Amino acid sequence: MSFWDYFRSTKPTTASVAKERLQIIVAHERSHRSQPDYLPQLQQELLQVISKYVNINQDDVQVQIDRNDDCSVLELNITLPE
Repeated sequence: MSFWDYFRSTKPTTASVAKERLQIIVAHERSHRSQPDYLPQLQQELLQVISKYVNINQDDVQVQIDRNDDCSVLELNITLPE
């Protein structure tokens, strides 16, 4: 660091400050959701694919996401007819 660096202004731009704040807000909102937005659509698509091979009801397919500290687990439960 030189002598002149003390006199130079190194203020962050308003755009970068706004971006950082938005990232914090988005991360905060994501952490407080109980289920992701894509889960119902994923369940519908899985039901369509499975229905091509086996006749099942929509109630027979359950999709859940379990979250631990550092990982998420997608759990798929399908009740097949006997």
